[in-house]
Amino acid sequence: MTDTPSLPEGYEISTDPARIDVERVHHWLSTDAYWAKGRAREKQERAMAGSLNFGVYDMVSGEQVAYARVITDRATFAWLCDVYVDRSVRGKNLGTAMVGAVRDHLEPYGLRRIMLATADAHGVYAKLGFEPLAQPDIWMALVFE
Repeated sequence: MTDTPSLPEGYEISTDPARIDVERVHHWLSTDAYWAKGRAREKQERAMAGSLNFGVYDMVSGEQVAYARVITDRATFAWLCDVYVDRSVRGKNLGTAMVGAVRDHLEPYGLRRIMLATADAHGVYAKLGFEPLAQPDIWMALVFE
């Protein structure tokens, strides 16, 4: 496993659901994330309620600056999704550090795999050990759109 990059000084990560700024996360995702544009607030809240949520926070202001969500059975499988870093703090390594912290948090569960989908951040995930599917032709999806 690759080393986990450290969060920059002045930031902290938490899995405490009470700290998640639901309004901010919904705004980020529904207005600026290509995979979630237009997502209803109620749907986002249901997704968060059924997931393990990670937030990155500015330690001075307490403001949430990044978010990631994991759907997992905590035994065999996890799906990493809704990874978002506020535009004002991009380029500070927060996203890579957060995803590394997610990976490390899940490691004790002994999962067989952590999956994700990305259209534009392959390099971020590759730094942390994620690889393209070796046999994409064996995977299938049932899509409701």
